[in-house]
Amino acid sequence: MKIYLDNCCLQRPLDDKSQGRIQLESEAILAILTLCEAQKISLVSSDVLEFELDKNPHPQRKAYVTEILAKAEIFVEVDRKITQRAKALEALGFKGVDALHLACAEAEGVDYFCSCDDKLFKRARLLNTLLIKVVSPLELAEEIIE
Repeated sequence: MKIYLDNCCLQRPLDDKSQGRIQLESEAILAILTLCEAQKISLVSSDVLEFELDKNPHPQRKAYVTEILAKAEIFVEVDRKITQRAKALEALGFKGVDALHLACAEAEGVDYFCSCDDKLFKRARLLNTLLIKVVSPLELAEEIIE
């Protein structure tokens, strides 16, 4: 099984856990990452994730995500086909970087694309044109954790 965690998911365990939702999502992401480390599921990385990581001004967050992405079994390079698909997704209302993430995940044929971004999540739920299943961290945990 292949999963793609967007940047907000990868950084969720470092967020302020004073809100119940953030605490639960953090725990779900940590459990999912444990399954990746145990090689029970495959983590997918991409040029887009690395691009966002390079722009991160917080050294601790950057180091944390760098360590996670170094363990990804699959890496997706953005090519012309992915760029074209991202443009089509932008036309459907997704933000540029989100569209690129989704296009990378589709190109790799991931089983789940996971995001904490409510706007991205809601937009994906409204459309039937995505080739992948978009889920929240809690939904992903329910699907894959035994």
